[in-house]
Amino acid sequence: MAICVMAFSLRLFSVVKYESVIHEFDPYFNFRVTIYLTKEGFYNLWNWFDDRTWYPLGRVVGGTVYPGLIWTAGVIFKVLHALNIPINVQEVCVFTAPLFSAFCSLAAYLLVKEIRGQGAGLTAAAFMAMVPSYISRSVAGSFDNEGVAIFALVFVFFLYVKALNTGSLAWSSAAALAYLYMVASWGGYSFIINLLPIHCLASIFTGRLTAKLYIAYAPLIVLGTLEAASIPVVGFNAVLMSEHFGAFFAFGILHAALAIRYIKDILPVKAYNAAKTLVLTCGVLLMSGILLLVLFYVMSSPTFGWTGRSLSLLDPTYASKYIPIIASVSEHQPPAWPSYFTDLQAASILMPAGLIALFWPLTPASLFLILYACTAVYFSGVMVRLMLVLAPAACCLAGVALHEALAALFKGVHASPKEQESKPSKEDAKAKKPSKPTKASFWSIVPGFSETGRPIPRDAAWVGLAGLAFVAVFYTWHSIWVSAEMYSAPSIVMQTRGGDGSIHIFDDFREGYSWLRYNTPEDAIVASWWDYGYQTTAMANRTVLVDNNTWNNTHIATVGRAMASPEKQAWEIYRALDVTHVLVIFGGFIGYPSDDINKFLWMVRIGGGVFPDIKEKDFLGEGGYRVDSKAGKALLDCLMYKLSYYRYAEASLMTTGQLGFDRVRNVQIGKMDVSLEYFEEVFTSEHWMVRIYRVLDKPARDGKLPNPRSTRGKPRKSSPS
Repeated sequence: MAICVMAFSLRLFSVVKYESVIHEFDPYFNFRVTIYLTKEGFYNLWNWFDDRTWYPLGRVVGGTVYPGLIWTAGVIFKVLHALNIPINVQEVCVFTAPLFSAFCSLAAYLLVKEIRGQGAGLTAAAFMAMVPSYISRSVAGSFDNEGVAIFALVFVFFLYVKALNTGSLAWSSAAALAYLYMVASWGGYSFIINLLPIHCLASIFTGRLTAKLYIAYAPLIVLGTLEAASIPVVGFNAVLMSEHFGAFFAFGILHAALAIRYIKDILPVKAYNAAKTLVLTCGVLLMSGILLLVLFYVMSSPTFGWTGRSLSLLDPTYASKYIPIIASVSEHQPPAWPSYFTDLQAASILMPAGLIALFWPLTPASLFLILYACTAVYFSGVMVRLMLVLAPAACCLAGVALHEALAALFKGVHASPKEQESKPSKEDAKAKKPSKPTKASFWSIVPGFSETGRPIPRDAAWVGLAGLAFVAVFYTWHSIWVSAEMYSAPSIVMQTRGGDGSIHIFDDFREGYSWLRYNTPEDAIVASWWDYGYQTTAMANRTVLVDNNTWNNTHIATVGRAMASPEKQAWEIYRALDVTHVLVIFGGFIGYPSDDINKFLWMVRIGGGVFPDIKEKDFLGEGGYRVDSKAGKALLDCLMYKLSYYRYAEASLMTTGQLGFDRVRNVQIGKMDVSLEYFEEVFTSEHWMVRIYRVLDKPARDGKLPNPRSTRGKPRKSSPS
């Protein structure tokens, strides 16, 4: 209970330091859908057609969203109100992820307890409660799918291991229900449906085929597949997509292996030996025939294939070659080596020891955790987002290693002087040898530390305990610091410290979205890069061309093409799409690096993937991508450059003392006299981060813009930060 309370409390820094607010980009869509669910009900959510997104296409929300997180928040909201506890739906969304982080610590305890015992389970739960990688997606306000999905992942693994140890159909059925919740919560459920067959096949080929394995695996695959198909966003992909093929293949191999064992049991030894070759040959031919039929279907069926993200995991270069929209997302990039220490800290050091410890003894349950850790390490090296999948495995292994080390060290501390000075003779060791095999210890493979050998010297044991205490304290301090300083700041509200220690708050995002909400017509259509689509729809309540769902690559490429085109051509594109306003994010004034100018090459690459007339080389200057006087001519003439640097040359003179100096790129811009003929500036936030332009009905004459309409705001001059 104390560990669960600690896990929940550690994630509240964002509320204490800032306010109760939703973080990042994707959570705003989940928040908006949750509001709809609480008002309209669960049933209406399935049939909701959202006309505020992907204009003019719209989106059928019920069939394109993983509803697990939204269901969870909606149920919590309904239950609290049924108990006469009046709470706003935003507060439920803000605190859902910290609540499930406590549940995840409990699930980690149950999983490791089932594999190595209660002591190892407690240490694993403590690691899980504080691991920075999971904190990054479960702080208060982080209302994203992973906040509940990681709990579902670990809980499915616990129930599978429980069924594996007990051979109980009830536990296997419970695992299937937990798998349903995982499928409803996150697309990462494919990791489970691929890890389980790997464990099944490993158990078969290492001689660990038992009835318990069949009871744990077979019902989960059958029931889990049927349940997954009932989730609209998955549907028939549960049997058509290649990600699920491994589970069915292992299902067939399991039945074939059991059939061979059954034949061996019913036939006499001589008869089986005589028929062994025939049985194996027939079995291999049958399985080969089935496999060939499946492969033929894979090659010929247009509905059977791999998703782009799955192919990126198998081939890390696939996305950068063929799907730039996937490669453009920062969390889809491979992680840097230091990020392992930042996000796992002491768990990354103790992992190898825990992995070795699981081999003594090597049970079906410990084999599962070994395979989980190995596959998670590989996938985390391909995509930084999958550090979330590695975090529970690392915590479980670290908990096992720490428990084994503490057990050996405490044995040395509590040993009597006689036990430490004398070593038992071979006769004594033989007499103490149990008649039945007992659970082996990891330390039994180390000379001098076996159950019958000499304990660790007391002085060395105290030194070891002091070292482990230092590791534990440092891990706790690091996790608290990471939670408070790195992962608690919402992306929509930023702060920085001045040279005198004062704190400056930048609230430009909400300022810009509020202006859109109250100063534009309700039928206004806003064009921006897809990163800001969810926030614009949720906070400004305006229709957007594209958003973070990224389901339509052509639509996103059209926006990229418009941003990369000269002003007149971009105006024609936006007019054809009925766009009334264009929103850009600019960080050159205050030094915000994640602005649209830094993302612009991805707009060019994605746009060029659909429209061949957009070529990246045209936007590169001397030495590469730059915005100064040596920038590419296409860049200086494109709409994105003009909307970002319009009126900026004079404004930068107030803060930097240099005309047109960009504080992000640290250069003087290449074009000072930016003028607009087809777009009108209607809003610029206090720190110039959010800039909004109106698409004119016709071009301005003589370079003079018409007066803005009464419903539009006037350009706003910025004050220095």
